[in-house]
Amino acid sequence: MQMMTRDVLLEMDQEEEDDDDGDIGDVAASKRPFLTSHPSRPGLDNIEQTAVSSFGALESQPDFRTPEFEEFNGKPNSLFFNDGQRRIDFVLVYEDESKKETNKKGSNEKQRRKRQAYESNLICDGLHLEATRSVLDDKLVFVKVHAPWEVLCTYAEIMHIKLPLKPNDLKTRSSAFGNFSWFTKVLQVDESIIKPEQEFFTAPFEKNRMNDFYIQDKDTFFNPATRSRIVYFILSRVMYQVRDNVKKFGINKLVSSGIYKAAFPLHDCTFNHKSEDVSCPSERYLLYREWAHPRSIYKKQPLDLIRKYYGEKIGIYFAWLGYYTQMLLLAAVVGVACFLYGYFNQNNCTWSKEVCHPDIGGKIIMCPQCDKHCSFWNLNITCESSKKLCIFDSFGTLVFAVFMGIWVTLFLEFWKRRQAELEYEWDTVELQQEEQPRPEYEAQCTHVVINEITQEQERVPFTTWGKCVRITLCASAVFFWILLIIASVIGIIVYRLSVFIVFSTKLPETLNGTDSIQKYLTPQTATSITASLISFVIIMILNIIYEKVAIMITNFELPRTQTDYENSLTMKMFLFQFVNYYSSCFYIAFFKGKFVGYPGDPVYWLGKYRNEECDPGGCLLELTTQLTIIMGGKAIWNNIQEVLLPWVKNLIGRCRTVSGAEKMTPRWEQDYHLQLMGKLGLFYEYLEMIIQFGFVTLFVASFPLAPLLALVNNILEIRVDAWKMTTQYRRMVPEKAQDIGAWQPIMQGIAILAVVTNAMIIAFTSDMIPRLVYYWSFSVPPYGNHTHYTMEGYINSTLSIFNVSDFKNQSKGNPDPKAVIPTTCRYRDFRNPPGHEQQYKHNIYYWHVIAAKLAFIIVMEHLIYSVKFFVSYAIPDVSKSTKSKIKREKYLTQKLLRENHQKDMTKNMGVIAERMGAVVENNLRPKLE
Repeated sequence: MQMMTRDVLLEMDQEEEDDDDGDIGDVAASKRPFLTSHPSRPGLDNIEQTAVSSFGALESQPDFRTPEFEEFNGKPNSLFFNDGQRRIDFVLVYEDESKKETNKKGSNEKQRRKRQAYESNLICDGLHLEATRSVLDDKLVFVKVHAPWEVLCTYAEIMHIKLPLKPNDLKTRSSAFGNFSWFTKVLQVDESIIKPEQEFFTAPFEKNRMNDFYIQDKDTFFNPATRSRIVYFILSRVMYQVRDNVKKFGINKLVSSGIYKAAFPLHDCTFNHKSEDVSCPSERYLLYREWAHPRSIYKKQPLDLIRKYYGEKIGIYFAWLGYYTQMLLLAAVVGVACFLYGYFNQNNCTWSKEVCHPDIGGKIIMCPQCDKHCSFWNLNITCESSKKLCIFDSFGTLVFAVFMGIWVTLFLEFWKRRQAELEYEWDTVELQQEEQPRPEYEAQCTHVVINEITQEQERVPFTTWGKCVRITLCASAVFFWILLIIASVIGIIVYRLSVFIVFSTKLPETLNGTDSIQKYLTPQTATSITASLISFVIIMILNIIYEKVAIMITNFELPRTQTDYENSLTMKMFLFQFVNYYSSCFYIAFFKGKFVGYPGDPVYWLGKYRNEECDPGGCLLELTTQLTIIMGGKAIWNNIQEVLLPWVKNLIGRCRTVSGAEKMTPRWEQDYHLQLMGKLGLFYEYLEMIIQFGFVTLFVASFPLAPLLALVNNILEIRVDAWKMTTQYRRMVPEKAQDIGAWQPIMQGIAILAVVTNAMIIAFTSDMIPRLVYYWSFSVPPYGNHTHYTMEGYINSTLSIFNVSDFKNQSKGNPDPKAVIPTTCRYRDFRNPPGHEQQYKHNIYYWHVIAAKLAFIIVMEHLIYSVKFFVSYAIPDVSKSTKSKIKREKYLTQKLLRENHQKDMTKNMGVIAERMGAVVENNLRPKLE
C-alpha cells in the first residue's frame, strides 16, 4: 500500500472552545503516540509516522486533499462509485455547514475544518472518497468510502483476519433427525433459494504469503462484511484535531459531536425487491423472505446467511435464541401438563372445599388483618382464590420444579456443544488472538510497564493503583443504585401495608350488594394487583435511568477490547436488573407473611406499619399474580419499543420527505432514513431474554405456564427482531464473536440459584409441606382423630385460635357496629390456644412442619444438584466429532502452509542455484580461453 507522507491535523487556537472536550477519544499528544508499535501489528509503525508527522492550521497544508464531488448517476440500487468499479464500503453523512443554521458564531466553520481534516487524513491513509449531494435534501452530503486492494490487505494483516486458503471438504453436517427427513424438510430453508456457503481452510492473512491464499477474484476475496469491518477499523482510529496538545480521533466522536450525522455500511438491496444488478446476491431480500416474513415463522433460521450478512456477533445471538426457544418447547409441554393436572384435580381439593363450605369456612371467623380499621371476616370470602390456588399448589408443581432443575442443566450443556459446533463452522475457534483493543483504550495508554510474559515494555492506560481506584469507584456506584432499588422495594411494601387498610375499610362499603364482584375483588387481591402494577412502572423507570449510568461507569472503567467492554457492562446491567425485576418476587415468596407475629402481638414495620399477612392459602397465588403482570407487561412494553417505535419513526421520516417521493433516491439515501440500532442494541436483546430466562427458572414452581408464555414470546421475538433488522434499521457494522460472552456464566449462576429458590418456594411459600405433614402425621392418632389418612379437618388444624379479650388497644380491630362481636377468632399460624400453659407459643405441629420443610429443601437440592453434576459430567462441552474436525482442519492447514512454504523455498533455491551456476560459468570461461 502506498502510504501518504503527511497527515492533516488541526491545531486549534487556545481561545476556541470545543463542546466535546474531555470525552472518550482524547489523549495528550505529548504523552502517547496514537497507535503504538506492537510486534503483532506490522504496518502500524508507518501509520504512526504519518499520523503525527505534521501540525498546523488547515490553510497552511500544501497537500490538503478533499473528496471528489459527483452527481447522482440515476442508479438507485448501485453499490459502487459513479465509475461502476469501486465498491462502496461505508457511507458518511454530514450537513453542509454553509447551508446549516447556527446559534453560535463560528461553530459551523470549526466543524467544517475538523471534518475536512478528517476526510483528508482518510485519503492520506489510502481510502478513496466520493461525495454526492442528497437528492431529497440539498443540505445533506453523502461521502462514500472505498478501500482499495492494498488497504484491505494491509489492515487484514493488522487485524489478523482469517481468510480462505483452499476449499474445505471436511465439513459435513449430520442431523439427529435424519430418519425424519420428510418432516424436517418442511422446516428447513429451501437450499435452491439460499444456497449453502462453500467452506474453506483459513489462516490469518499475511501479505508476504499472499500466494498461499485462495484468491480467484480480488473483488470478491474480501466479502462485503469483512470490507466494512476493515473500513470501520480505520475510521475509528483516524485523527482530525490537536488542541492543547490533545489529539482527537475517530468517527464515533465526530458523530456524537454532530460533525457527521451518520456513518454506516450499506444494505445490498431493498428488503422487498431483488437488486437489478445481476452480480448482487440480494442477501437482504433473501433474509426478509426466508427469515423475517411472517409466513416463514415455522421455518428454521438461515444462520449461515445471517452470519455472512450481519456478522458472527448477531449470528450467534440468533443461534442462541433459536436454540433456547427449541428447548422451551419441552419445558412448555411439561408445564402445561402439570397445569392441566392441577386444573382437573381442583374439584378434589379437600381443603378448598372446606374453605368454601358454608358450615366450615362460612362459620370460621378470622381475626382483623390490620389495626383499628379492619373488621372480623369469614374465611369463605377467600373461596375463589383457594380454588385458583389448588391449580398451582398441587403435586404436579413439585414434579415440574424438579424437572426444570434438570431441564436448565440440559439446556446449558447442549448449548455449549452447539456453540462449539458454530465456532468450528464459523471459524471463530481462535478469535481471541485476533481481537484488537478499543480505540478509546489505545488513546489512554500513557503508562509504560514491563510485560510479565514477554519482559518487554508495553503501554497501559493506568497503573495498578489507578486500576484499583477505578474499580472501587465503579463498584460503589453500582452498589448505590442497588440500594436505591431496595429503597423502592421498601416503598412498595409500605404502600402495601398502608393501602391494605384503605381497601379493607372502603371495599366492603363500595361493593356492598355486588356479591359477584366482592367474591373476586378482596382487599388482598386489590392490594396485590395495584402494588404489582406500581412495581412494574417503577422497574421500567429505573431501567431507563440506570442504563445511562451503567454506560458511564463502564466508559470510566475503560475495558481493553470490545468483548471486555460488553462483558463488564453486562455484569453491571444484569446485577441491577436482577435486583430490579426480582426483588418484589423474592419479597412475596420468602418474606411476606413470614414475620407477622400473632393478633395480640403483631410485628410492625418502621414501628408504624403492621406487617403483611398472606391469604389463608399462602402467598403462592400472589407470587403467581406478580410474575404474570411483570412478565406480561415486560413483553408488551418491549414489543411496543421494538416494533412500533422504529416503524413510527421511519413513517415520520418518510412523511417529511413526501415532497420528493417521486424522485429516484440512491441506496445510501434510502438507508440513511432508516433507524440506527446502536452498538448496544444487541446487548439489550440479550438482556431481555436473560431476564425472561430468570423468570422461567427461578420462580417456575409458582407458575408452571411461564415456559409456555416464554415460548410464544420467543417465537414472535425471533421474527420481530429479524423484521426490524432487515426492514427498519440500517445495516450494522459486522463484528466477530466466539460465544455469547458473559451471558453464559450468568445463566449458569441462575441455574444454580433456581434450584434453591424453587425448593424454598415449595417449602415456605406453598402449603404443600404442611398438607403432607397433616396427611401423614396429624390426621391420625396420636395427633388426629381420623381412623385413616385424610385431608379432612386440615383447615381447622392450620388456623390457630385467639381470644378477642387479649387484643391490645393498638392492634384491636374495628368491628362492624351491626355485627355481634365474637369471643374468639382464628388466624393463620401453628400456635397453642388461649388457656394453654404455653398459650400463643408455637405448637408441636409447627416444629414438625419446620423439620419437614428443612428436610425437603436438603433432599431436593442434593437430588437435583447430583443429577446436574452427573449430566454436566456426562455431556462434554465439545463433542468428539467437533474436536476431531478442529484438530484435522488445523493439521491440514499447517500442512498446506508448510507445503507451500517448501515449494517457495525450492523455487527460490533453484533460482539461486541457477544464478550461482551462471556466475561460476562466467568466472571459469576466461581461464579456459
